Amino acid sequence: MAEPGVRTTHVPVSADTLRSPRPQDHLRPFRPVPASASATSTSTTYSTTEPLTTVYTTQPNGTTRTSTIDEADDDDDLPDLPTLVARIYARVQAFLSETHPPESLLASVQRQTQISLEVVWSALSQYKLSELSVSYNGGKDCLVLLILFLAGLHPYPRHTPNELDAGTAAAAQAVAATVIPAIYALPPDPFPAVEDFVVTSAQAYHLSITKYTTAPPQTTLRSSFEDYLNRHPGIRAIFVGTRRTDPHGARLTHFDRTDRGWPDFVRIHPVIDWHYAEIWAFIRHLGLRYCSLYDEGYTSLGGTSDTHPNPRLQVGADGPSPDRQYLPAYALTEDVEERLGRN
Repeated sequence: MAEPGVRTTHVPVSADTLRSPRPQDHLRPFRPVPASASATSTSTTYSTTEPLTTVYTTQPNGTTRTSTIDEADDDDDLPDLPTLVARIYARVQAFLSETHPPESLLASVQRQTQISLEVVWSALSQYKLSELSVSYNGGKDCLVLLILFLAGLHPYPRHTPNELDAGTAAAAQAVAATVIPAIYALPPDPFPAVEDFVVTSAQAYHLSITKYTTAPPQTTLRSSFEDYLNRHPGIRAIFVGTRRTDPHGARLTHFDRTDRGWPDFVRIHPVIDWHYAEIWAFIRHLGLRYCSLYDEGYTSLGGTSDTHPNPRLQVGADGPSPDRQYLPAYALTEDVEERLGRN
């Protein structure tokens, strides 16, 4: 039974409760390349220096065609989970096959991506897909985590027969699955934009979310996970988007069992060693849809009472708060400045 004060809901929800972006908008970076286009283009990349909608398609003759994501046709129906996994895997592998200067930011992101995929594949060799869940709150780190987790569900080559068997088994489970279980623990005063983003992205990425509202001391993050695991007793490990610069992240590894006093499960941290700039480079290079608050200068999302635009991103005169202007979150580069907008 749910703890008093804890409410649980499940996503997907009815379409009339949705606001922009639509679920289809999240999947634009993962559209399959039409057969007719594959004969005339060799690569498609998303700009990391211009608005997200800018796309560059390189032709065989060396010329570049500039277009926008909005030019793509919208699918009325969302792809099923196996199809989505295959498309995300193909997009991530295309990124990994790109050539970037060894000391560049994108080369660093490629190295981090490969490490994170190895963590996902290691988890899939230790646990059944039904024993895994994802902690998802719609933030930038959780978004990158989710994309890498879904990419990791695709069949992959390994070096030993046992690992190959594990990968094949995990892929078979992904084919059979229709949704991915997830927990969403939100503050008592969430931003509507974050709630909207979680709902639509959960639909797009086939997450079955159990949502908890925390209101300490009556209900806490710990009690939310305890109730969640009581409701899902088969789950043994949960993917978490914690990074080393987050609170309590300094000593974490890729796999950590919970501390004493917490419900017993393994926390899996595929993006623990990613830097802030690498997270944003991945999001923008792949053209991922992200929460609109990041374009308003927010760099770390909590509740409305403890989260403000990052002062390092303020531009212009320091006038009344509603009139202040801020650069988008990806303009910040330093890890240590990420949480300056949090109380």
